[in-house]
Amino acid sequence: MKKLAKIMTTTVAVAAITLLAACGKKTAQADTTTKTVKIGILQQINQTALDDARKGFIAELAKHGYKQGKNLKLDYLNAQGDQSNLKTMSQRLAKDDNTLNLAIATSAAQSLQQADTKTPLLFTAITDPKSAGLTTNLKQPDKNATGVTDMVNVAGQIKLLRRLVPKAKTVGLLYNAAEANSVMQIKLARAALKAQGMHVVTKTVASTNDVAQTTQVLAKHVDAIYVPADNTVAAAMATVGKVSAATKTPVVPAASTMVQAGGTATNGISYKELGRQTARMALKTIKGQQPKQLAVEAPAKVSVVVNRNMMKKLNIPVSRIK
Repeated sequence: MKKLAKIMTTTVAVAAITLLAACGKKTAQADTTTKTVKIGILQQINQTALDDARKGFIAELAKHGYKQGKNLKLDYLNAQGDQSNLKTMSQRLAKDDNTLNLAIATSAAQSLQQADTKTPLLFTAITDPKSAGLTTNLKQPDKNATGVTDMVNVAGQIKLLRRLVPKAKTVGLLYNAAEANSVMQIKLARAALKAQGMHVVTKTVASTNDVAQTTQVLAKHVDAIYVPADNTVAAAMATVGKVSAATKTPVVPAASTMVQAGGTATNGISYKELGRQTARMALKTIKGQQPKQLAVEAPAKVSVVVNRNMMKKLNIPVSRIK
């Protein structure tokens, strides 16, 4: 009888310990999602690609259990392309004691980094972090900032342009010279066009108000137009598309969202996926990893995107890019 009682006592004790351990484990698991995470988001301008990156970022966080109003507090600020707004908004986010900050586009990242050197900074939709001064080492970020670039193979996009317009002799380049990411891509585009034996005509814009007239002037002197991942031109891409259709001038932009807004075709990326990829880096930061431990990433996937409606208007068979 004593032996039986001893066995029962031992069994109850083991069960109790197991139950306590299980409860502790559940509590630990719950802490990863019930603790409120604060993220500041600074977006440079209203533009489809940047909007998509932000939406993808938030959607991926939600997929992993971090939801706005429950265990996630987002402070989203949009500078509307104004440098003074960027500075003021960056200073505000720097004071908020956030878990991390997200910068969408180059100028937003530069401004946030200047205002706050303590809060981990993630960036997305940035072409060249090194030229932008965000880090000196892509594999081992050294300025408390890391993220995902939107850099694509410019030479490959020029080859696509060549397939779209096989007889093209002169290609126009349209961009805002104040955007560092665009300047770098234009340099690569020039080299690729030269390698293809084509001449180049360059036109720059300072704001979206310049895009319509500048595109019209450029289209008169070229057989096709290439546009980098330029935020100014992207914000007015519908206007570029109208000029393209009216003048029968194909336009190959760097971003897939720019194709959807009026471009002809590209070998580009999904900015929603770019945002999701950045969110996966954010999850690592939330769990305690520092930017210096997370190498800057390139887009995980690149694919051909075609605007069939525009191809039809320009009388370009889709078979040329298959």
